Amino acid sequence: MTLKEQKIGFLGAGKMASAIITGLLKYGIAPKNICAGEVYPPSAEAARREFGIYVTDQNAEVVKSSDIVIIAVKPADIAAALSAAGPTDGKLFISIAAGVKIADLEKMAGSGSRVIRVMPNICATVLQSATGVSQGTNATHEDVVLAMEIFSAVGAATEVSEKLLDAVTGLSGSGPAYIFQIIEAMADGGVYAGLSRDTALKLAAQTVLGAAAMVIESGRHPGELKDMVCSPGGTTIEGIAVLEQKAVRAAFMDAVIASAEKSEQLGKKK
Repeated sequence: MTLKEQKIGFLGAGKMASAIITGLLKYGIAPKNICAGEVYPPSAEAARREFGIYVTDQNAEVVKSSDIVIIAVKPADIAAALSAAGPTDGKLFISIAAGVKIADLEKMAGSGSRVIRVMPNICATVLQSATGVSQGTNATHEDVVLAMEIFSAVGAATEVSEKLLDAVTGLSGSGPAYIFQIIEAMADGGVYAGLSRDTALKLAAQTVLGAAAMVIESGRHPGELKDMVCSPGGTTIEGIAVLEQKAVRAAFMDAVIASAEKSEQLGKKK
């Protein structure tokens, strides 16, 4: 079956689940083919009202009626959610829970279960996530294709081995926070130079968005694109010199590495 023919269920209907549902609906999945299990009444009612999907507080009902089950509860709640779900034979489980290993997910979902583990980021809420997708022991190539299609509906998806998901966490999982700081700092510089706060923020955010689009759409190396902006003796190379003096590139590399190492440590504690 194609993705549009699949019944897709969500265990949890919080912010990330809602983002994925938004993307699926825009992709063309019919609301009747999506359901969610949510025990928190305000979140359940919000999902019903916003998406027009069926929402229940019974996880077993969600699993029974779905071909694909997206695990979108907190990591500590997964075991209880799957235990309450009852028989899981023949289901594809896709987990967005940070730090929960495929082997643990397979054990909780039951013997022979098909599991895909993914690491999206907060930008899924505006359909611009950067998502890593990892195949479980029993999952098929077709399962991976379906997972890639789902998460391409909320941004860009890339298949990686599970051992690289900590690196994905350090780069794209935590990365939006780094970029938010860049936007804030650039806007502060604009305000210092005389711009209003609203104007500075708008220009800073659009500049980051445009630069990212150039990297993706041109296929050119970021260094080459940087050189295109730097005229000899000009304003941009003056700013670049300051960034190099402050070791900004090294700081961002270290931030990604530190976040990836922290993700690995947290995974070992579970």
